[in-house]
Amino acid sequence: MQANRSRDTGPELALRKLLFARGLRYRVAYRPLADKRVTVDIAFPGARVVVLVDGCFWHGCPEHHRAPKANADYWLAKINRNMARDAAVVERLEAAGWRVLRFWEHEDFAAAAEAVERTVRRTAGERTASDECGHDSM
Repeated sequence: MQANRSRDTGPELALRKLLFARGLRYRVAYRPLADKRVTVDIAFPGARVVVLVDGCFWHGCPEHHRAPKANADYWLAKINRNMARDAAVVERLEAAGWRVLRFWEHEDFAAAAEAVERTVRRTAGERTASDECGHDSM
């Protein structure tokens, strides 16, 4: 269990490398909410966009998650709690005005990087236009 990382996982690093190559700059292990209980994998604070990269085992991927046979009751409860927490975190972030992009560790990161770039640039443009008009953006 000690070898399981909460940040800088292989999938996160792969996505971050692609985002950096596209000229995007971001914060890592960022806490976007005032209460500091929620940490996201990648954040673009100016655009108010967060990116979560979920592991198939820990977050209950419907396509790849396989529960261990040993101590199955414990793991089923653990993964279900993780999934409930994930849903609550997304809800809290969206309620606070953040756009949330979630990707599974098995997804095509080139396509994910494209989606992130498109969202960040569009959202940053919307916020800039709103700021120039003198309106509060959130």
